[in-house]
Amino acid sequence: MTDSQDQDEVIAFLSMPASYDFAPVEVERLSTHASHVFLAGGYAFKLKRAVHYSYLDYSTVEIRREACTKELTLNRRTAPGLYLSIRAVTREADGRLAFDGSGEVLDHVVVMRRFEQDQLFDHLAERSLLDEALMRRLADRIVAFHGEAQPETGFGGCEALLVVLEDNHACFGEVPLDRARIDALHARSAAALGQVGGLLDRRRDKGKVRRCHGDLHLRNICLFEGEPTLFDCIEFSDRLACIDILYDLAFLLMDLLKRGLDGFANLVLNRYLDALEETDGLACLPLFLSLRAAIRAHVGAFAARGLPEAEAQTRLDEAGAYLDLAVDLLAEKRPILVAIGGLSGSGKSTVAAGLAPLLGRRPGARVLRSDFIRKRLFGVAPEQRLPPEAYAPEVSPQVYRELGMRAAQVLGAGCSAVTDAVFAREGERAAIAEIAAAAGARFQGIWLEAPAETLEDRIRQRRHDISDATPELVQKQLGYDLGRLDWIRIDAGGGPAETLRRVREALG
Repeated sequence: MTDSQDQDEVIAFLSMPASYDFAPVEVERLSTHASHVFLAGGYAFKLKRAVHYSYLDYSTVEIRREACTKELTLNRRTAPGLYLSIRAVTREADGRLAFDGSGEVLDHVVVMRRFEQDQLFDHLAERSLLDEALMRRLADRIVAFHGEAQPETGFGGCEALLVVLEDNHACFGEVPLDRARIDALHARSAAALGQVGGLLDRRRDKGKVRRCHGDLHLRNICLFEGEPTLFDCIEFSDRLACIDILYDLAFLLMDLLKRGLDGFANLVLNRYLDALEETDGLACLPLFLSLRAAIRAHVGAFAARGLPEAEAQTRLDEAGAYLDLAVDLLAEKRPILVAIGGLSGSGKSTVAAGLAPLLGRRPGARVLRSDFIRKRLFGVAPEQRLPPEAYAPEVSPQVYRELGMRAAQVLGAGCSAVTDAVFAREGERAAIAEIAAAAGARFQGIWLEAPAETLEDRIRQRRHDISDATPELVQKQLGYDLGRLDWIRIDAGGGPAETLRRVREALG
């Protein structure tokens, strides 16, 4: 009997409720190009298809057993509560199939804890159930995962990305998508790789290429026991999984951008960069994002083959949209530095977060906060209150120098930036403008102002905020001599949405 025939028997066995020792009422089967998943009771049993593609080989029982073992081990890094065990499906002496019997092993399955499909992040996105708090928790989870992931210096670098680029272009030659757009994408991708190739190699040599997830889009993230959980990482290809950590993150960011969720993409990126020093990698991000979109484009176009005409056209239209996104993500855009100043409580951080997704290349600008920098200088967590000496007069110049240095790094990477600080001194405002001029970037300063009682009320209402400002500090700031103030002045006395609207109008 052939391996394929054996697997047909296994599929029939796994499809029957009577096969399971916990007697589920029914078994639901889900299938992809690489696996069959059988949902039975509170569990999911994942069977790898007996297939051999150019990038994936599950052609023999032994290869599938090794892949199951690897899948279990790798996914337990991020989802130990989901991935439970591996079970063998055997043929007993009487010809019956069984789990973990003493007869011939026909195949293996990965046993997982079952979760409802509506808890997948792509389903949550479709139902507008993602929110900022959840996305911050997701970003923190990815930060922890990437921070612990094993460095793999034998992979990655410029050569690895060149292989991806050329593979993409070859695949596009076999699908019915716009040839002019395909050629434009290839030219832009090659130019981008030429600009960052050396940086990619340096990042690999510094340990930034690690054994990552490899397939980190919204459908491979779920809410499990109330927490964002990464699952179904790539186990079948070291080349596809051992990648730059920002290339891994880029799949999630691209997926959010494709859905028009630029605000969440910007939030995740900034939260990630606040935790990990990856500013140098920002220059690679447009290429990373574009490659992820390009892969989705040609894979989607291939999937249209053999489908009914109407369904095939829908798939091709979606593939074309990914192709357009891949091209657009590599479009050149002059960076801008926007400095948001104002007294404590004026709403600087809210405006900065709302403005950032709209500036520069998608997913938007890097947000740099003086409060965050001050706390990092003193080695404390963002929500931990600093001692009074951290606000001594000699500390602030150090904070503003660090703020300017970080802004210069971001602009140097071709990205836009928003700096969030009081900027009460004329010299501080002049210095941040000079940073933009030196980088050849556009600059605009925004000064937010509101009545004293409004500033104080806002500060009293803060909870778990990075800022240590108090109403007493506001009273002190009101006595500052601001000097010559040539930034755009915005009335920030109303609600956050109204203030952001005024800032957007002022910036055109």
